[in-house]
Parts: sequence; structure tokens; C-alpha cells
Amino acid sequence: MKKLLEVVVNDDHSVRFDTDFDAGKDPGFMTEVIPLLALAMTTTLWGGNERSVLAAIRALAIADLGVSVNRSEMILGLDQASARLEEAMRAAREEMRQAGMEIQSFAPGVGPRGPHS
Repeated sequence: MKKLLEVVVNDDHSVRFDTDFDAGKDPGFMTEVIPLLALAMTTTLWGGNERSVLAAIRALAIADLGVSVNRSEMILGLDQASARLEEAMRAAREEMRQAGMEIQSFAPGVGPRGPHS
């Protein structure tokens, strides 16, 4: 197990980041983990805290873009990479549909109704 990212805001409003990931030792890790993150964000229920997790991810992205040296270039790169991922995810869903699997989407914090609902 690897801690991808931990972000802690202390009572004095200082922010601390921690990770088990070392980009120098494992430069391909992020490329490998992006599809896993996308799959988790589209298929896994996170215990009801989806809205807060997504808000934190977006806050990190906004802060990163806000301090970027070349914001436009960074946005373009993110747009292109996310478009490729979106197409791959769409193709995977279509393959699953063709294989007879039922695809259901749920809003953050909403899960399928089960026998105990």
C-alpha cells in the first residue's frame, strides 16, 4: 500500500503534505495510477464523503494552477491528457455494455439501493 497524498491543515492554518511516492525512484507510477484513480472515482463509493474528497482534489488543482509558471500550458496539457483518458473510459464502458454488463452511474454520496436500504 502507498499513501498517494495526505494533506493536513493544522489549527494554525499551516498546510503539510505527505506521501510514500518518490517520483525520482518511480517516475511511471503516476501514469499507472491515473486510470486506477479514474476507475475509483467513477465506480467506487467512498463511504459517503465523495463530495468532500472531490472538493479537496479540485482545491488542490486550483492552487496548483494558481502558482504555475505557465498556467495556460498546464491547462492545455491537463485538457489533452484528460480527453485521452475520457475516451479510454468511454471505450471501456462500451466494451462492458457489449459484453452484457449493466453500467449504472451514481451522484456523489448516492449509492445503489440494496436489500437494507
